[in-house]
Amino acid sequence: MRHHLVIAAIALPLLTPPRAVAQTTLQYRSPSGIEYRSQVDTGSVKRAQTALDADAANPQRYIDLGIAQSGVRQFREAIVTFTKGLAIAPNNALLLRWRGHRYLSTRQFDLAVADFERGARIDSTMYGIWYHWGIVRFARGDFNGAADAFGKALRNPPDGGELQGSIDWLWMSLSRAGRHAEAKALLDRKPDTTTVKNAYSQRIAMYRGLTPPERLLTPADTADVQMSTLNFGLGNYYLVKGDASKARAAFEQSIAAGGWPGFGFIVSELELRRPR
Repeated sequence: MRHHLVIAAIALPLLTPPRAVAQTTLQYRSPSGIEYRSQVDTGSVKRAQTALDADAANPQRYIDLGIAQSGVRQFREAIVTFTKGLAIAPNNALLLRWRGHRYLSTRQFDLAVADFERGARIDSTMYGIWYHWGIVRFARGDFNGAADAFGKALRNPPDGGELQGSIDWLWMSLSRAGRHAEAKALLDRKPDTTTVKNAYSQRIAMYRGLTPPERLLTPADTADVQMSTLNFGLGNYYLVKGDASKARAAFEQSIAAGGWPGFGFIVSELELRRPR
């Protein structure tokens, strides 16, 4: 009898139902076939969905849910959410700004541009439209067009971090367009008066010669998007300085860091395929 009890005790864990496995979804497959997926929601998406369900006629609820989904890299789901919001508020420029941003995240550039164009017709002063449109133009090699977009974004940055981002991308765009005097004049004006520290402020310090290129990345830079962002800026800096070999190595490091939603990763992929 005691043997039967032991066997039963051993078998009990096998009868316990398995835990539900949290699901992630495919968001992007690189040209080399690498799959990048969403992260697991820890509650923010569920809470935003509950709020939307209770107030489904409010466009802001769609924005809130889409932003929550974006926070766990559910970019394709966010596109669906913003599209549903646009069905009830077709002239909401903020919904277009966010959906265009997520089309950019999933490398659907033509759809992103269509949303930015439409959004700019509705509200030509919206920072997020011009900033992200500038990213698409830069990615496509239209550096003069990118400089124009980032110049418009720089008129109305919402915070210090975005101010740094606009200055950084404007400097890169002007430099890649061969407008080096304008790029230098931009930094000489010292428009980055904010005390915010981020990847862009680190890169700007390198452009000014305050940080040697080999010291751009610090031991504190461990997050995937941060490392992809910094390595892309380093690669672009080397291109501007005429060192294509070091530029390529930096772009490769940007990809290796794995920060696939970051603009640096997105453009690094394209830079590695761009003819020199």
